[in-house]
Amino acid sequence: MSAHWHPEGPDLVVAGDNLPILRGLPAGAFRVIYLDPPFNTGRNRRAERVRSVSAQGESAGEPQSRLGFRGRGYAVTREMTLAYDDRFFDYWDFLEPRLEEAWRLLADDGTLYLHLDYREVHYAKVLLDALFGPECFINEIIWAYDFGARTKRRWPTKHDNILVYAKDPEAYFFDADAVDREPYMAPGLVTPEKAALGKLPTDTWWHTIVSPTGRERTGYPTQKPVGILRRVVQASSRPGDWVLDAFAGSGTAGAAAADLGRRFVLIDENPEALDVMRGRFAGRRVRFVESGDWSTSGPDLSASE
Repeated sequence: MSAHWHPEGPDLVVAGDNLPILRGLPAGAFRVIYLDPPFNTGRNRRAERVRSVSAQGESAGEPQSRLGFRGRGYAVTREMTLAYDDRFFDYWDFLEPRLEEAWRLLADDGTLYLHLDYREVHYAKVLLDALFGPECFINEIIWAYDFGARTKRRWPTKHDNILVYAKDPEAYFFDADAVDREPYMAPGLVTPEKAALGKLPTDTWWHTIVSPTGRERTGYPTQKPVGILRRVVQASSRPGDWVLDAFAGSGTAGAAAADLGRRFVLIDENPEALDVMRGRFAGRRVRFVESGDWSTSGPDLSASE
């Protein structure tokens, strides 16, 4: 049986390698794409380099100069950036085709949120500028928290980085009024009315991690707080829009989307993650699909379930 996805069907959790699944989804289908890939903490050195082929089919011995999606010399930038650190090759070779699919799958007014840490964000920023176009960069969000061990050899690292890119920087959807406001740090410096209303969050989000003993905890080791994903979904989508998370983990993006009246497609191949999501979405109208059931021709948006 082939899996069919259409706007009136159930929310989906798809089990399997996300790349072929992404390639089977229809272009422009998602208002928000959130990617929280495994952080590259143990990289292997690799010596190969990108080389171009000239128009006549002869090896030019220079970095490729094909244009990126926004008309930029994408491969040249890629080569220069990856040459800075050989260790990044393996990780980027894994992540790059998934980001290309994310660009294809975004609606014209859609937004990509790429969640990384300090080890990779500087590489990803340069390469996403080339892939999407530097004018498509909207924000670098700093999610700051205060929990966990503290080294005394350097400043303790207590933040993640979330890069925000729009498919069209002139037309992307953003609704500041829909975002949950937060308390002023110095409420005495504003009027009582403003203090009661709260302020719009900036690009620095102070939010605790999921408490090891809290009710939100699912037991998944890298679970992200619902509050972080809630803010993403509120700002960059409308009720009824579809949200995609290709590294779903514990399913927090889907939980936030469901709570806010959005639809979702989640993808993961980790059996532990899938078990957590089955428990988390029990009782909801969520369909779990094995990658082997996924239609080789891609989902049919017009089909009935």
